[in-house]
Amino acid sequence: MSTQKSAREDAQKYVALNRKARHDYAIDETFEAGLVLTGTEVKSLRQGNASLTEAHAGLKQGRIYLFNLHVPAYGKAGVHLQHDEKRPRLLLLQKRQINKLIGGIQREGYTLVPMALYFNARGLLKLQLGLAKGKKKADKREAAKERDWQRDKARLMKSRKG
Repeated sequence: MSTQKSAREDAQKYVALNRKARHDYAIDETFEAGLVLTGTEVKSLRQGNASLTEAHAGLKQGRIYLFNLHVPAYGKAGVHLQHDEKRPRLLLLQKRQINKLIGGIQREGYTLVPMALYFNARGLLKLQLGLAKGKKKADKREAAKERDWQRDKARLMKSRKG
């Protein structure tokens, strides 16, 4: 019997990553949320088309939405079936998580940062959302110094062994 995995069981397929999120924000907690999408949006996302660079999450009418996620039009669909590329998308979360996020947003300086958009093992689109506080310029410099020191330390230890 073969031990090969199916395509869905492979590692998570990332559609979009927000690489600046960990640089610009101190992430306190992460959440996984589903999204309410139309058919052409899912087809476009399965092709790997999306941009999280301008996206942000926020509160609207007591629910949490993702704003400014850019999902380009699906080329093979007709004009009348196309979706609005930057429409607000409802995030699917449990009530307890929603209450926790709303409480976090209302605290001073906290924001919801979309970090990654991916398909999970079941083939469902998920959004990794971080409850974060913005970093100051000095904090960013300190993180860069620490990263450089770790890299130099690893290089020194490697040269000592060899």
